[in-house]
Amino acid sequence: MTQAETDLEAYRNILQQAIEDGAPAAGVQMAQEALSAGLSPLAFFRGVIEPVLTDIGERFSRLEIFLPELMRAGMVVKAIQAQVLEPAIRAAGGQNFSEGTVVIGTAQGDIHDIGKNMVALMLQVNGFRVVDLGTNINPKAFIEAARRENADIIAMSSLLTPSMPYIRDTVQLAEGLGLRGRFLLIAGGAPVTRAWAESIGLDGFGEDAVEAVEVCRRLMANRRAAPTHPSL
Repeated sequence: MTQAETDLEAYRNILQQAIEDGAPAAGVQMAQEALSAGLSPLAFFRGVIEPVLTDIGERFSRLEIFLPELMRAGMVVKAIQAQVLEPAIRAAGGQNFSEGTVVIGTAQGDIHDIGKNMVALMLQVNGFRVVDLGTNINPKAFIEAARRENADIIAMSSLLTPSMPYIRDTVQLAEGLGLRGRFLLIAGGAPVTRAWAESIGLDGFGEDAVEAVEVCRRLMANRRAAPTHPSL
């Protein structure tokens, strides 16, 4: 194992302990030390946050941990995002957000945010401006926020099957308002499949945070190549 790999493992262990203890300050301190040691926000996310949160998500799906553990993970990672990663991204020029604007939220009927937070942070460190609406977001709120923020993409997350119809309703509402040419709509989460996403007319589907970024980049590249983004 190289020194870099050893360092990443040590950071992951500290993050896991901070989550178990419900100690955001410990996570923030570790993240500050990691970036001071030379890790970029993207490298920190991929090497530390993503593996830890992926493991937590898998343990949750196997019923080895429960909602309190998810909530602690979200609390610690949000603190790291707000106090360390976002300032570092802005300082490095990320405020230009050259890739586009994404409005993101967990669909109505679902209060889980660990997957959404991973995608939001991954988009940020890859140059997107991200407006995080939180959880239990209804279709009208998604559309209103996208119009207010002049968004390019609406990204919806779902961990619970009962929230999936609201994703479909958001697509239908955008169509009914004549906004499908303005906003690109994508979704992801445990119950969401590629086939289902295609069947309801979504523009993209992300299996995980990495694929979500790839999908957003591809959609924006296609939009820039053939602009169909009217000012409404």
